[in-house]
Amino acid sequence: MSSNTTKNSKFAFWNTTIAHFYPSRARYQNAPQLKTKAIEVEEELKTKAQKPTNKPIWAPFFTILTTYALFNILFRRNISSIVDSTTVILPADNTSAVETSRTTASVKVFLHELPRRFTYGVIAARFAARSGKPLSDDGGSSLQYPGHQHMAEWYLFTDLNRPESERIGSPVTRVMDPDEADLFYVPFFSSLSLTANTVRLKNETGTNYSDPENQEALVEWLEGQKHWKKNNGRDHVIIASDPNALYRVLDRVKNSVLLVSDFGRLKEEQGSLVKDVVVPYSHRIRSYNGDVGVENRNTLLFFMGNRFRKEGGKIRDTLFRILENEEDVIIKHGTQTTENRRAASLGMHTSKFCLHPAGDTPSACRLFDAIVSLCVPVVVSDYIELPFEDVIDYRKIAIFVESESAVMPGFLVSKLRAITSNRILEYQKEMKEVKRYFEYGEPNGTVNEIWRQVAKKIPLIKLMSNRDKRLVRKEPHCSCICAEN
Repeated sequence: MSSNTTKNSKFAFWNTTIAHFYPSRARYQNAPQLKTKAIEVEEELKTKAQKPTNKPIWAPFFTILTTYALFNILFRRNISSIVDSTTVILPADNTSAVETSRTTASVKVFLHELPRRFTYGVIAARFAARSGKPLSDDGGSSLQYPGHQHMAEWYLFTDLNRPESERIGSPVTRVMDPDEADLFYVPFFSSLSLTANTVRLKNETGTNYSDPENQEALVEWLEGQKHWKKNNGRDHVIIASDPNALYRVLDRVKNSVLLVSDFGRLKEEQGSLVKDVVVPYSHRIRSYNGDVGVENRNTLLFFMGNRFRKEGGKIRDTLFRILENEEDVIIKHGTQTTENRRAASLGMHTSKFCLHPAGDTPSACRLFDAIVSLCVPVVVSDYIELPFEDVIDYRKIAIFVESESAVMPGFLVSKLRAITSNRILEYQKEMKEVKRYFEYGEPNGTVNEIWRQVAKKIPLIKLMSNRDKRLVRKEPHCSCICAEN
């Protein structure tokens, strides 16, 4: 083989190698000189290797050493600039790089400026219906949202109205231009609206507020908005945490991301875990701020709530009859009053286990009251859906008992008495770890987690929106039209 052929083949080798590792040749304008130098060094080594020597073993050693040096010259040159432009820094935990890149970019949310009747007007109507006198119209500055178990709608509304500097750790950013938004939040107080005018004075003073009329008016307003029409409402977020909220218009907003407490009253085509987000009830009792322990928890099992419920909640009456005479079990009928909430706080703070039977729907606020009380929840609700299950393993913080077993006399108390103090401590430690997910008032608590869950729906929203737009709508057949004429 001629020397020119040999040299050309070597150039081809280096061209192939450099092209493989560094496709952009512009970065390596001095590559030809480096290749020439590499070939000269290799030929010099060959010449030396052909000469007699007492230690032939050094020849391959020098070849390896030279190759390593050339590798450093060629492939580590300017390496820092390449790494800076291509490397994804992995998080400290096991979160994937893809997930990190998605969550670091804040999701943009536009807060719809609804007519006042759908926000502060609901609060004013409720006050007027109970007091018999209207509130002065000051734009809402003197109005206070009344405390109840579906306060998520208030917390989300006030969160988006705060300055961004105060929204520490939030995965979403409010934008003022709707054209920039990924999502649109509809701040209708749907749960409060449901009960705003249920109490009317005999002389009919107050307001003529009607929840069904407001539901209809809200949807009419939305359907007139350009950004609702753009994606058929799929990129809109609407809260309906009371199981009966928005009952008149659910079919008209079913494309949207619904924030619900469970799916007990929703049809299959109206709501699902895939499209929607389960949110916690707002707990109505004081959080327990003490340490874990069982020394001051002398009651085995505690429950205080409405004994008689409809549908799946009928199991409550059966559980009352089975448990009310059991030693170290407290089970009482009680409704939502200030005094009963105090009694419930004390009972949960001094009990090892707290019973959570189904209500009119599978979920109830009692589960979340128990968690913030470090009272191990005993869930007797076969069809319950729970919030934030991608980050919370509820088996570590609660005991789930199938309904048929729970109503067997002696079964429940025997099961609970067999659980050791050390196991209860493990439950309590886990509850303390996840407690912030159920604290709406915490800076990085429930509200941020709800937004994180909502943000995860964006890929599905985009998929369904694009799919809607490309589907060919079926046109009426001409023969049918002609036949009718």
